[in-house]
Amino acid sequence: MRDREEQSVKEAKRMEKHTAEEAGQLAKEQARKKVDVAREQAIEKVQSVKEAKRMEKHTAEEAGQLAKEQARKKVDVAREQAIAEAQKARTLKAKKQPPE
Repeated sequence: MRDREEQSVKEAKRMEKHTAEEAGQLAKEQARKKVDVAREQAIEKVQSVKEAKRMEKHTAEEAGQLAKEQARKKVDVAREQAIAEAQKARTLKAKKQPPE
């Protein structure tokens, strides 16, 4: 009978120890998950900031490219007009000169 009681006490202690270990492991796992989530959030925040800077730079570059393109088009139109006017002047000059 006494052996049974001792065995029951040992079993109860073992179960108590096991329960305590499980609780400790659960607490460690929760802490680890919390750290992992915090790390992931920090990484996402850094990536978000980098992406915002990249987009800002891209937008600025795009605006600069647009301004250059508009300036180039203006120059092209002015050049074409000058060529057309020169051609027109040559044509008029040719018409005014008597044939040889």
